[in-house]
Amino acid sequence: MFRSNKLRAWTAAALGTLLVAGCSSATSGSGSGREGVDLSTVQEGYVGTDAPGDVVKGGTLSMASFAEPRSLDPAVTIAALTTGGSEMLNIYDTLLRYDATDSSFVPGMAEGISSDDNITWTLTLREGVTFSDGTPLDAAAVKASQERYVNLSGPEAALWKQNVSDISTPDDLTVVYTLKKPWAQFPGILTTGPGMVVGPKSGEGEQFQPIGAGPFTLGDWKAQESLTLNARAGYWDGEQPLESVKFVYLTNALTALESFQNDEIDVVFMREPDQVAEVLKGDPHAYVNVTAAQNSALINASEGRPGADVRIRKALQLAVDPQMLADRAFGVPDSGSSTLFGDYSRWHGETQGLSFDPKAAKELVEAAKADGFDGKIHYVDGSDPASRAIALGLKALWESIGLDVQIDLTRTVAELINKVAVNQDYDAASWGHTFREADPIPKMFAIMHSTGTQLYGSHTSPEMDALLEEFQAAPSYDDQKEVMDRVQQLMNDEVPFLVFGPYAETVVWNESVRGVVGTANSMVFYGHAWKG
Repeated sequence: MFRSNKLRAWTAAALGTLLVAGCSSATSGSGSGREGVDLSTVQEGYVGTDAPGDVVKGGTLSMASFAEPRSLDPAVTIAALTTGGSEMLNIYDTLLRYDATDSSFVPGMAEGISSDDNITWTLTLREGVTFSDGTPLDAAAVKASQERYVNLSGPEAALWKQNVSDISTPDDLTVVYTLKKPWAQFPGILTTGPGMVVGPKSGEGEQFQPIGAGPFTLGDWKAQESLTLNARAGYWDGEQPLESVKFVYLTNALTALESFQNDEIDVVFMREPDQVAEVLKGDPHAYVNVTAAQNSALINASEGRPGADVRIRKALQLAVDPQMLADRAFGVPDSGSSTLFGDYSRWHGETQGLSFDPKAAKELVEAAKADGFDGKIHYVDGSDPASRAIALGLKALWESIGLDVQIDLTRTVAELINKVAVNQDYDAASWGHTFREADPIPKMFAIMHSTGTQLYGSHTSPEMDALLEEFQAAPSYDDQKEVMDRVQQLMNDEVPFLVFGPYAETVVWNESVRGVVGTANSMVFYGHAWKG
């Protein structure tokens, strides 16, 4: 959700340069040595090819993960790599998996899923799949796990409840979902938390027990240090080559990258544009998930806030040149964009985001002031160097169009979340929307639909609600893409939040590692991985 603490702070000279450059659309920057990597063209999927060789059994694979999960319960923890999703994926597996090579949903623990009308979906399970405690993973277990997920208000429970009207189990290997309305991308939700089936005995006792049907079980968990998963017997898809996988939790992204480069760990995750650009120069072995609007900011459109006026919302976006901002913050100008889904994306259409136009922005601010606006904006961000750099850059750009910007740098992520999500004490605030290529609708509903659970004061409208519902119900990819282009058009008119660019979430492994499988939300699966 938030930027790492790796990046350098801007100097006063850099801010002066930014203000001068604010009079033009210059995008050349300080990203020297990275000219060969254009992050705007980075695609989802695998980079490089594993070296050939016979499978070697044994050993421990180590991965520097992004953050330690607060729980291994998929009804509590978001199923994404940045929040502990890979740890959960290797314990539970998923009913279906996302294949980034062709943007499809493919069999996992289930043999497949089908529908004739996108309303009634039939999931067929595999025979002989068991949880790590020997209990069979059958249709009843799937239904019970998903009902538990909803009852505990799991991360995607609201979307599930809005769409799924019934789950039936005509036999042990069949689960039938009846939806309230067509949803062509419904299989996608079975690649994340609702597709991670927890064992019936997981909830017994005072503490949750992570009992899954995946290739590993929980071993040693040292809080704030590491979490080890051990290979289990009886995994449905064959014997695992690795004896164990160790996830380590280092202090920051730079430390993780340096540990990887020094061969102290086997796999590393990164998403900061400068780090990704540097790594992709070197022809690595990697898996990339591109997340739209990861670098973004909320606008509080609550009554009485400046953002309640569409003129101010639009002015805030028009005043920012995202490429220039990315250049000054990351040294990678091509990572900046105001378009929701850029050229890299399968959802990109003909309509671009709002272009940098400080003159138009200033005119909008002056018009709002003529109607009584006092010109003051309260911007909230973190206090790490990267967040400070972005905050200072935005202050300079917004004050150049006549705004009086107060920067509020919070000391901790928890403080930022409390200020923004709980108290909504902000006019604009750093955030990360992470719209995923596999299926963007779950997060778009949460953030952009009037019934969403992650609005935090953001602007919504009946028109945007209707477009999101139309996108969800669209029967084909071409139909969905056409609707998404209209979403961008309405974004340009309403500006519910600010878009500065995507992140290319990248998992990189060294040459000795083979068989890593990437799936939804940047998660990686190690059931068939090995070290040679």
